[in-house]
Amino acid sequence: MYHAIYNHDDLDRTYVLYKPVNLPENAPLVFVLHSYGRYAKDHVQSLQLDSIAEANKFAVCYPQGTIDVNTGKPYWTGGLPSSKIDDVGFLTGLAKHLQTKYNLDPNRTFVCGISNGGFMGYTLACESPDVFKALASVTGTMTGHIWENRNSTPHPIPVLQISGMTDTVVPIDGSMSTEFGWGGAPHMDTIMDYWGEFNGCNQVDTLSIAPNIHAYRYTKGLNDNEVWYYKLEGFGHDLPTLDNSGLNANELIWQFFSRF
Repeated sequence: MYHAIYNHDDLDRTYVLYKPVNLPENAPLVFVLHSYGRYAKDHVQSLQLDSIAEANKFAVCYPQGTIDVNTGKPYWTGGLPSSKIDDVGFLTGLAKHLQTKYNLDPNRTFVCGISNGGFMGYTLACESPDVFKALASVTGTMTGHIWENRNSTPHPIPVLQISGMTDTVVPIDGSMSTEFGWGGAPHMDTIMDYWGEFNGCNQVDTLSIAPNIHAYRYTKGLNDNEVWYYKLEGFGHDLPTLDNSGLNANELIWQFFSRF
């Protein structure tokens, strides 16, 4: 586990890197974006991707967001037009730096984010799809600004979305307040239909996993791209595990990324 600094825009930004033992050259790289108010060093324990990374031989980067001047808590700008922090530039630059330094595969660099990290992930999917080749969002969504400007996205990438159907922090129905710029995107069903269409997927499969898990896979897309959408009945704003929902989000995220 490496704790390091990467300078961007004259700011020293920090990150934690997990590099498995005997990692082969050209291995995948997964970025994990923390939720609002969290720190990268703590998120390492909560997401627990490291054991999956060790078994499947990919590197994991846990970058750190900056401090929200309104609350004093760490966050990602996530497509807020009012912010002067260039998180897209930071994360894109850091990804390229790690690819070069550790001989990691630029064609298999992925990003997953939880809550506020999911917002940031969608921003990267729209603004930096040449670097981040697939996105997994857990309880995140698009900001109104990113949704309204989605047509400027250069090209599609595969997307995995996991949403709790009783989430009151980032409601699945798109009713999040537009205060501070976070809300404004529509129902997650509409967003996933958009990504499915954008990826050129011409088939939607419904999976039978459990009574409380509604899973849809948009398949047969451009370049074999897929869009996966998991809705968890009776589940709120949390990281899904086998114990709390019947779904292991960590394993699902890697299962998804490993296809691309």
